[in-house]
Amino acid sequence: MSLVRKVSRNTSALVLFGVVAAFATTGPLQAQDDASDLYDHKCAVCHGKDGLGNTAKGKKVHVKDVHANMKDSEADMIKAVTDGKGDDMDSYKKEFTADQIKALVAYYRTLGK
Repeated sequence: MSLVRKVSRNTSALVLFGVVAAFATTGPLQAQDDASDLYDHKCAVCHGKDGLGNTAKGKKVHVKDVHANMKDSEADMIKAVTDGKGDDMDSYKKEFTADQIKALVAYYRTLGK
């Protein structure tokens, strides 16, 4: 077998492995991890990693505890993240996709359980 053929076969195998690995890491678990990371980087500064709002910035803007927010519907929470809440919370519609916002809200709601 020629060297070119071996390299081509090995390259094809690596590409196939990469595609399989990429699909294996997507799905609900990956979405949960992504939402958790997004929350930690963007939301926790006000809402706190635990969702209790006991952060300096959270106290300044009077962030409600996650348990108090659980009375809001998922749709209302998605709207708040998408459109913002006046001066207290920025809109994230230009920063996150609709799916990311939905995943963020789903993750946040798990903190209230």
